[in-house]
Order: sequence, then structure tokens, then C-alpha cells
Amino acid sequence: MKTISALLLATGLMRADSLLVLSKGDLTLSIVDAATLKVIARMPSGPDPHEVVASADGKTAYISNYGGGAFNTITVVDLVAHKTTGAIDLGALRGPHGLMFIGGKVWFTAEAAKAVGSYDPATKQIDFVLGTGQNRTHMIYVIDDLQRIITSDVSSATITIIDKTANGGRGPNSAPMGNWEETHIPVGRGAEGFDVAGSQLWAANAQDGTISILDLTSKKVTQTLDANVKSANRLKFTPNGKLAFVSVLNGADLSIFDVATRTLKKKIPIGKGAAGIEMQPDGQRAFVACTPDSYVVVVDLKSLEVTGHIDAGKNPDGLAWLKTP
Repeated sequence: MKTISALLLATGLMRADSLLVLSKGDLTLSIVDAATLKVIARMPSGPDPHEVVASADGKTAYISNYGGGAFNTITVVDLVAHKTTGAIDLGALRGPHGLMFIGGKVWFTAEAAKAVGSYDPATKQIDFVLGTGQNRTHMIYVIDDLQRIITSDVSSATITIIDKTANGGRGPNSAPMGNWEETHIPVGRGAEGFDVAGSQLWAANAQDGTISILDLTSKKVTQTLDANVKSANRLKFTPNGKLAFVSVLNGADLSIFDVATRTLKKKIPIGKGAAGIEMQPDGQRAFVACTPDSYVVVVDLKSLEVTGHIDAGKNPDGLAWLKTP
């Protein structure tokens, strides 16, 4: 018999912090209870799901339907009612991949269009589009004040920093408008997964197996680490910024680097390969999607050991944390 709490969770009347997991094999989005590590709901994700983000109020998820650059939709999921409600048609902006929810907007890359954009859920309109001119504009990071956008451009081997100029201005409701200045910084071949901590950015270069470290003030590469991370997919800092996790698509280990010393701290055997990485905001755990093995591993951030596995569908990839307001 289900407990009252379990029944309330199932009906969406009471919610707890959760992990969102995309299954590329099953074409689903799963909500995983953070305490029990059990799936409490599963909804259709739309075709070829790659990345997922949750709205600030925790009520809605947005899923990029990538298709290697062929598709042009972002699937919308009601996280309270546990149902897929439709899809955002991006028109000519094909190949949506990287996602971020900030400033009340869904920010996305459109790889085939070599562009970034934002979607306003309040108006149900795409309210911003800007081209990068770079090949495979893939992942995105938007600074909190909405004055800077950063992308990784896989096939151009660049990190693009897009800054609003002094006379850029703001539109109603802080909608992005005006003039932007782009800086394309050469990094390693296959630069894809990256993360930002303070004034530095680390980007994992899949073809070279290196990590490029950028100073975001000078907009220059300050060091390239011979990191042995060929086929790198994602790079994520721990919440305290002290460690960087790197997953590789074709390797048995998760690599963990000490940010201060810029050296390899540990390799953790996790399976045949991995993609998405998500950090628990309180700094207790990390979650890594082991796509070939069809499970998500749980890593304790104090012991740096695997402490559990989550079954959330075939070929998991994109992950996101759902913080209940």
C-alpha cells in the first residue's frame, strides 16, 4: 500500500527535490525522487531528446529535440500534472541542443542555424535570435544579468563569448535587444562540454583530449591541460568550484580534476561511457548518465565514490535538477 506521501507525490500535490533524466532510447523524461532514487513519473520527451531544463518555479520542463540538426522543436512537460503538453516550433532554427532557463526565458542553441535564441513562456514567442557564424554551436551558458552569452562551437573549435554593448539597451520586461559583440576564442578540436566558475571557463575538447582554460575577463586561453579525455562529452564544476568532472562517451572512467592545482585528482570506473552530468546544489552528490549502460550513477562528492545506480530508461543522456520552491 502506498503511503500518503507517495500518493501525494504521484498526484503532484506534494513535491520534493528531484532529478530529471532523459532517455534517448525510450524517448521519455523521468522524474526521479532525490531521496529514494526511484522514478516517480515518466512522460514522452519528443523525438531525439538531448538536453532538459526546468523553469525557475519548478513547474515546467523544456527538452531540446536535436535530430543531429534536423529537428526544430522544444518539447514542453508539465512537471506538476506529469504530462507532456506540446512542443515549441522553432521554425527555421533547426538543431536545438543546449538549454538554460534564466531571466524567465528558455535560452537555446540552434546548431544547424549557427545561432542562439530565447523563448518567452509568458508570451509564447521566440523573442531573441542571434547568429554566431560558428559550426555546431552546441552548448550554452547565460550569465545571470543577461549581459553575456557563452557557447561552445564543436566543429569550429571555438568558444564564443557574446557581450551586450554599452549602448545595447533593454526592452520591456528585460527582453534582450540592441547591439551585441561576439568574440570567437580558438580552443581544442571538438570543444563541447564546458562550465563556468567565477572568471574562468573550462572546456573539454573531445578530439584532442585536452581541457582549455579561459580567463573570461581577458577572453583568452590561459592554459591547455593534457587531460587524456578524448571523446569528452560534458564538463561540470562542483557547486563549490573546487573540482571539475569530465565524462567521456567512449571510456570506462569519469575523470575528476582539482581546479586549484589543475591536475587529475581521481578517475572513477563507471561503465562503458557517459554523457550528461548534474550536480546536486547542496554539494552532496553528482549524477552521471552512463548512456551505453542504461543507468545513471550516483557519486558522493565527499568520498568521490559511486554510491548508487538509477534505472531511468534506456540510454540516458541529459540531466537537470528540479528544485521545489
